[in-house]
Amino acid sequence: MKTILNIIWLVLSGFWLFLGYLFAGVLLCITIIGIPFGIAAFRIGLYALWPFGYTTVERRDAGAPSCIGNVLWLILAGWWLAIAHIVTGIALCITIIGIPFGIANFKLIPVSLLPLGREIVPTDQPFATR
Repeated sequence: MKTILNIIWLVLSGFWLFLGYLFAGVLLCITIIGIPFGIAAFRIGLYALWPFGYTTVERRDAGAPSCIGNVLWLILAGWWLAIAHIVTGIALCITIIGIPFGIANFKLIPVSLLPLGREIVPTDQPFATR
């Protein structure tokens, strides 16, 4: 079932959201300081491309640098990506069939706002660490 949902997601909004994360990641990787943020954008972009069957968990070993990084991320790219998820989620919730996809978009908002210190894991093992 999650494969079918992922394919429909890819056609409706996943590809465009992935392109947004890819664009943000490339812009952030231009400077050396922005490379960790760019890597986070690429990681979340893959999650936005194929979200069903995966979830995010907080990493307990992430300390103060991830908190500071999240503040910088929020200013640099987080707001724009979150707005993209809100607009896409509202547009998908207009139809009954699109409601699960709209909810998936809303699920991606916290990750797009504060991505550092989070890990993307399969839903069947949400407490596993890599």
